[in-house]
Amino acid sequence: MNKTFKSLVPMALAAVAAAAGAQDFPGSKPITLIVPFAAGGPTDRVARDLAEAMRKPLGGVTVVVDNAAGAGGSIGANKVAKAPADGHTLLVHHIGMATMPTLVRNIPFKVESDFEYLGLINDVPMTLIGKPSLPAGNFKELTAWINANKGKINLGNAGVGSASHLCGMLFQNAIGVDMTAVPYKGTAPAMTDLIGGQIDLMCDQTTNTTSQIEGKKVKAFAVSSPKRLMTPALKDLPTLQESGLKDFNVSIFHGLYAPKGTPAPVLKKLNDALKAALKDPDFIKKQEGLGAVVVADRRSDPAEHKKFVAAEIAKWSPLIKAANVYVD
Repeated sequence: MNKTFKSLVPMALAAVAAAAGAQDFPGSKPITLIVPFAAGGPTDRVARDLAEAMRKPLGGVTVVVDNAAGAGGSIGANKVAKAPADGHTLLVHHIGMATMPTLVRNIPFKVESDFEYLGLINDVPMTLIGKPSLPAGNFKELTAWINANKGKINLGNAGVGSASHLCGMLFQNAIGVDMTAVPYKGTAPAMTDLIGGQIDLMCDQTTNTTSQIEGKKVKAFAVSSPKRLMTPALKDLPTLQESGLKDFNVSIFHGLYAPKGTPAPVLKKLNDALKAALKDPDFIKKQEGLGAVVVADRRSDPAEHKKFVAAEIAKWSPLIKAANVYVD
């Protein structure tokens, strides 16, 4: 047996083993969805609904959610980038996949080359909300109150680089008024302080704000979508565009990712399971109840998902550079 043949044998055996493993995927081993933000936040809620919806198309395997928050969502993302490429560790991330390349200094991975793109999950509009004691009752009154209290207003967010932070930056730029940014370690503590009146305003995803608006625990002033939303709790809210902020359109997307090098048959099974989940009536109902729109177009395909994120990177990069905000 020559040396070349001997060197090829282990490689061939490894390839056969990998192919066999892909055929058996997912087997009995649980699948973990890593969420790079705190438990109880909007991305966490999306992931938990998705985990439930993907169990059946994956043969009933256990799908769990693990929160790994910090550094603008890059800690959890890096955990997945460095995980074994066997399909058992996946990432559920939002618009941060498009902002991290510019926002996070010394990012330990490459968004466009260190992940396998599995497909988009949903689009989530933002809502502009305020503490319950705020004297304003509508957007016009809110802008008057903001102009009368310049230099005194606290605008909460779920941390630098979060969706609420990005929306807050755009809102301040749109109205031409600077506010004091108050970053939290997740949306849940920010919401608690908003309800308690410790901060004045927040711009956050409908997945996190709808129940609070419905329960009248916060005041709602507008949504960031181009059209009004049909969710019962939000249907009477005007859009920020019709309220006078021209071209203000912020929608937060969520997508599913696997480590680079995950075998193609495994990726196919995961994408099939994702597409089945996106058509699940219970999943759709839960997402619509939170004001989210489940993806029903070609962006559920890996190639279109990756193309979409690349366009979002190009969109957000100059805005973040202009704002001069970074995460170390």
